[in-house]
Amino acid sequence: MKHITPLAYTITDPLIRAALAEDIGRIGDITSAATIPDDKMNTLVIKTRQDGCLAGLDMALRAFTIIDPEITITTHKNDGDRIKAGDVLATVTGRSRALLTAERTCLNLLGHLSGIATQTQNMVDLIAHTDARLVDTRKTLPGLRAVQKYAVRCGGGYNHRFALDDAVMIKDNHIAVCGSITQAVAAARESVGHTTKIEIEVDTLDQLREVLTTDADIVLLDNMPPALLKQAVKMVNGKMVTEASGNINAKTIASVAETGVDYISAGCLTHSVMNVDIGLDYIAQNTQKEGTNDQLQKRLSAV
Repeated sequence: MKHITPLAYTITDPLIRAALAEDIGRIGDITSAATIPDDKMNTLVIKTRQDGCLAGLDMALRAFTIIDPEITITTHKNDGDRIKAGDVLATVTGRSRALLTAERTCLNLLGHLSGIATQTQNMVDLIAHTDARLVDTRKTLPGLRAVQKYAVRCGGGYNHRFALDDAVMIKDNHIAVCGSITQAVAAARESVGHTTKIEIEVDTLDQLREVLTTDADIVLLDNMPPALLKQAVKMVNGKMVTEASGNINAKTIASVAETGVDYISAGCLTHSVMNVDIGLDYIAQNTQKEGTNDQLQKRLSAV
């Protein structure tokens, strides 16, 4: 598994705090406050109820310590791990009210990001026999792009540009407004610095021929069937990086990868995934003085 660089708290904490504020409302968790004594303590486990790929564990667990810094957490899995139904992902111990108040924010984020990682991993497995790399797109939920793209990396995928200022990506409307492929690439090269890549989208071989006369770095072969993609890759012949996109899903990705393209971009990694079913389960009741490491190990072994 490739190295996964974790996201900084400066990126994830504002998101988690906003989610907690949305869930807690104006006067707090009135159910837990009404039914559970303030000094009640519990140990609970976060457990997956289905197979998948884990993503977002540490950032999701921050929901607990933001609510109550005295909550203690032990993680049993890492982001990027393949998980099986019944696996315990983490153990949390602390005031019961705080645990239950943070529960939904934690599980919402963890289930969603693990769903992205799982879908990514499944599609990466389908092209493992090729040299193609799977990348995401900007088709992300507003405000969640950084964490969704992190989940793609956890699943074994790679990131395309994060924002409009990462790289030049000339699409059909840019070409139409500018006048031609050649003019668009020349204008872009004149405008950007030497470290900025220029990618241009085409959907015909005639357009590709024109691209090959420019100094673009990457060509996006859009919505081409596999037979046409093979011809396009042969025409490029290593002169620039090739990327395939359009109608990429679990049924089509292998045939696309087998054409020899370098990268395959898929919006479905982030815009249409199912959450992994992950829950917070009650395993034991204790007082403030209970919960030694030995007792915790006995309880976990029974899960």
